[in-house]
Amino acid sequence: MTDARLLGDDEATFIAAIRAEDTARFALVTERHRRELQVHCYRMLANYEDAQDMTQETFLRAWNKRESFRGHAALRTWLYRIATNACLDFLDKRNDRTPVPSELPDPGSEVRYLQPYPDRMLPEDPQESVVARETIELAFIVAVQHLPPRQRAVFILRDVLGWPASKAADVLELTVASVTSALQRARVTMREQLPGRRLDWRSPATHELSDDERGVVKSYIDAHERNDLDALVSLLREDLRFAMLPEPVTLIMTAEDAVDGWVSNGLFQRGYDDWRGITTTVNRMPAAALYLRAPGDPGYRPFAIAVLRIVDGKIAELTGFDAADKPWLSLPPAL
Repeated sequence: MTDARLLGDDEATFIAAIRAEDTARFALVTERHRRELQVHCYRMLANYEDAQDMTQETFLRAWNKRESFRGHAALRTWLYRIATNACLDFLDKRNDRTPVPSELPDPGSEVRYLQPYPDRMLPEDPQESVVARETIELAFIVAVQHLPPRQRAVFILRDVLGWPASKAADVLELTVASVTSALQRARVTMREQLPGRRLDWRSPATHELSDDERGVVKSYIDAHERNDLDALVSLLREDLRFAMLPEPVTLIMTAEDAVDGWVSNGLFQRGYDDWRGITTTVNRMPAAALYLRAPGDPGYRPFAIAVLRIVDGKIAELTGFDAADKPWLSLPPAL
């Protein structure tokens, strides 16, 4: 085993914990990496609950394989290797973790297992490349799901985390040539999935909401609380892209058709007309957490979280998720 005196603090502490069979110290040093590893697993899987499970699996495998750590690589790199392969093993066993054809006329597809990622669980350093806004937004997460799993891992390690080809090859037990080829194919797919978006994912991107975004979310909530359908229509683009997961369909519709559809499904009708909302963020995106008070209920209960992509002061995309019984979203249980 490499002399711990020549290692960084994390590596030296980790090796000392291994030698002493000190599970508490082992947990302390690995826990520092939990949030970034969980983001990594989320990018691989697009599902928050699965990402939590695979992060736990990473720590379990790390303990079971602790004697294999020799300090030849940084502890962070070693943990990323384990997390990546845990996700690949998970995907290898699940046939429900690939996009399915969309019902839209364009050749799109649905990611029905998509879940939002609560911003409170992102690494605390806002400058970390792993949490740059554009690489955690829903559109990016969905686009990555169109890559085959190993190609997906190559793309994330190389173009998101900025690892050199040799390091990514070592983690995935591939040749540098294989990694380079996989990355080229992944970039082609990402350009197809995200036309018009920048592709230099390694450079930092802003994560703060603009005043314009905050204003639109506030107006969206106000329209619900007043049951003001005209105000709601005015906030939506005429080519709104709407999905309510896990329902298996994404729709593109006019603002009036969208609101008419919601009303015809019972929203803003008796029993679904007493709303409250709070502004929040998930996936570094503006979101409205909507609460509904049922007749006879003294409190407002979580109903849905609407994640919004706002373009020129209008809601261009609205992705809704069921918010009931989702404690990991950290929403107040009642208002």
